[in-house]
Amino acid sequence: MFESKLPNLGTSIFSQMTALANQHQALNLSQGFPEFDAPDLLKKQLNHYVLEGVNQYAPSSGIVRLQQQIAALIARKYHNNIDYEQQVTVTSGATEALFVAIQALVRDGDEVVVFDPAYDSYQPAIELAGGRSVHVALHAPDYRIDWHAVAEVMSEKTRAIIINTPHNPSGKILKADDIAALKALVKAHNLYVISDEVYEHITFDGATHVSALTDTELFERSFVISSFGKTFHSTGWKMGYCVAPAELMIEFRKIHQYVTFSSFTPAQHALADMLELEPEHVDGLADFYQHKRDLLSNALQDSRFTLLPSEGTYFLLLDYSDVSDLNDVEFCHWLVEQAGVAAVPLSVFYNSPSNDKVIRVCFAKNDDTLLRAAEILCQL
Repeated sequence: MFESKLPNLGTSIFSQMTALANQHQALNLSQGFPEFDAPDLLKKQLNHYVLEGVNQYAPSSGIVRLQQQIAALIARKYHNNIDYEQQVTVTSGATEALFVAIQALVRDGDEVVVFDPAYDSYQPAIELAGGRSVHVALHAPDYRIDWHAVAEVMSEKTRAIIINTPHNPSGKILKADDIAALKALVKAHNLYVISDEVYEHITFDGATHVSALTDTELFERSFVISSFGKTFHSTGWKMGYCVAPAELMIEFRKIHQYVTFSSFTPAQHALADMLELEPEHVDGLADFYQHKRDLLSNALQDSRFTLLPSEGTYFLLLDYSDVSDLNDVEFCHWLVEQAGVAAVPLSVFYNSPSNDKVIRVCFAKNDDTLLRAAEILCQL
């Protein structure tokens, strides 16, 4: 009988809820993909490069122009002048970058701290590398990290900490004091950091994204992961990148070359043009999504849901305690089947399921979709 390396892993909750949404013709606020299209310039330039015949392998670490534009963006946003040639690698989505960073770091028996609720790719990648996830749970309504609790799970086997800011699914962003606490643990235990920053340009109410790239000492021990899909409404392109110190990037590239070797060539050229010619897209992303957050939040004010603060990402958490006694998985099934709105239960993001009655909705949707969904939810 075939023995699975990941015996407890099934179909992701995102695939499940999207399938249910399609089956019941529900409004899909579950899976985190934009309902609107990528920028016109990006699509135009992709078509241009395809027709020009730019369709063969790119260099494994990425085309030079894109690496340069990434470095320029980092210099502009985080005041860190990185070496694009040695420190930037373009990947086939952020998930590939996360997987490769974990494989580069984690050895048999190593422990990696992750914060629940956590993105569902972390633990499988750690297990495939021979490591073990050590879960620190965050709880509603504030989902703040208790760094004393983190210190208590440290052991001689602890190799790394994975942080995610802005955080999916809670919408929280790490603050300067969080970064200081993280850095203290890194120093004390000789740790590495994988910083998942795919929503880095989507922060609200004037809040600043505090990247691992902004702290020189922390960056020396970090892999920083970013996503073009999130930034340019093009999740189906599966384009992302990793930034790391040259010493760490050498190890990252050894594995990357045998996972995808290189990423979609014409898209790399189109993304380089987009970053160079329309930098205002990145700069305007926070306001663009804050409008959608506020539109949905305001439309839900008369509902029986309690809205939890969304400081970043394109997700909003809803406490449904006053709506139903069902657990969150059962409630999400009821919601899509009976009410016609698809959401995601938060407990699936935990190693030990939380009893919080909280669901996640995605507001990267057209305004009319958000208003129609809110109208339904206000009737519950």
